[in-house]
Amino acid sequence: MTTTWKSDSDNRKPTNSKLSNQTNKTISATTLSSWSRQQKLAMIAGFAILAVLLAASACSKQSPKPSLVGVFSPAASSPMPALAELTPVTPTAVAAPAPAKKVAKKRPANVTYTDASSGVSFLYPRKALLISGDKTNSELSDVSAVAMNFVQPGGATIATVALPATSYPGTDFATAFFNVNVNRSLSQQECEHFAFVDTRNPDGEPVDAEKVRVGATEMEMTSNFSANAIKQAETQYYHRYENGACYEYVLGLGTEGFASEGGVLHVNRDDVFAKLEKILATVKINPLPEERAADPAPNSMTSGKE
Repeated sequence: MTTTWKSDSDNRKPTNSKLSNQTNKTISATTLSSWSRQQKLAMIAGFAILAVLLAASACSKQSPKPSLVGVFSPAASSPMPALAELTPVTPTAVAAPAPAKKVAKKRPANVTYTDASSGVSFLYPRKALLISGDKTNSELSDVSAVAMNFVQPGGATIATVALPATSYPGTDFATAFFNVNVNRSLSQQECEHFAFVDTRNPDGEPVDAEKVRVGATEMEMTSNFSANAIKQAETQYYHRYENGACYEYVLGLGTEGFASEGGVLHVNRDDVFAKLEKILATVKINPLPEERAADPAPNSMTSGKE
């Protein structure tokens, strides 16, 4: 709808736009020119106020957007530090694992000796000297190179163990040894006897061999003693029949010099023989495999020619 104003100065009332065309055309240049200066200024001021209100309304509709941006902006809530202000992180050096300490393995005090050909095995002190085979008599002193005590020849030395020469310092100790001999040409009855027996009987008569038990094994045993002004030798012989052979074990003690001179003491013979008997107690005779015939059966071989 359109509102118009009447030209009379006494009473200006709006009229409806649906009036006749003649009424709508009443406003003319003559009517406008008849307005007073104050009316024109008032009209201009009204338009100015209307423009201001419209501008304010438009600004009020757009103002919430920046405010919301300011509230929820990540830069406003939690400002990120500049790249240059970041504290450098020093990587922690990984400590190299400490090298494992080598645990010194304590070696056993005794060593095992085994001879496959004779089946003999025994334990002996690690510090002792072991010689096997034919080297026995050549590498040890004359005291240990005692004669075998079989009633028949054919014996062979398997091994010899000699205690260190420094085992008994300050005494007349010279050597102590343990021999293993074997004779396969003897019967079981012959193995129970010795070529010579102990002659230390006060009556001068030989002492017969006796049965003794060493550990769980029974053996025949005899002894012998020989001496001169420089050396003395005492031996003990043990016989045992196994695996179709006669095994002989010799325990020997050798001393030298005169114990009464220079403050040298006599070695405790019981202590020496006790050490040698410990070796004897560990002896085992392992069964030997049965020998097979070397020649094959006559019909087992055929000639390649007809």
